[in-house]
Amino acid sequence: MNMPPLIVLGVTGSIAAYKAVDLASQLSKAGYRVQAVMTSDAQKFITPLTFKTVTRQPVVTDLYTEEDGWMPTHIRLADEAALLVVAPCTANYIAKMSLGLADDALSCIALAMNPNAKVLLAPAMNGKMWLHPATQEHVLNLQKRGVEFIGPEEGILSCGYEGLGRLMPAEQIIQRCITLLS
Repeated sequence: MNMPPLIVLGVTGSIAAYKAVDLASQLSKAGYRVQAVMTSDAQKFITPLTFKTVTRQPVVTDLYTEEDGWMPTHIRLADEAALLVVAPCTANYIAKMSLGLADDALSCIALAMNPNAKVLLAPAMNGKMWLHPATQEHVLNLQKRGVEFIGPEEGILSCGYEGLGRLMPAEQIIQRCITLLS
């Protein structure tokens, strides 16, 4: 029996983290194996139990969370994943990934990803953070390496400003994931 493709869903510390639950739920219902990996900042906004319930998979919250077997969890997930999607993706995570920093489970997975896997980042942040030259340089650096971006879109931001920085709607992120996996 063939296993469905594995999507590693990275969730970083943004108020938009609650929207990632719908993403995880819909991707699971579409037949994908979805494994959530949450940064410590993401856990300030939403709990791992929510993702565990909708995906029926354990949630990785720490680099040293280990399962049965000998292989480190972050290496197993990096090897098995067909797609790494980070939604919401903060400016901090974009910078970490661009610089190759690996100090938590999600950034270690990103650095060890199977070269045949796809990577999709869905940014969500304050508009000034998104437009800052440092962030834009990191985005260009990642795009040169084949990382895809979806969004952000314009609208009212959680900080009270209006502008570019909102997480794209779950339906559009899901459609992009399905396209990347087909």
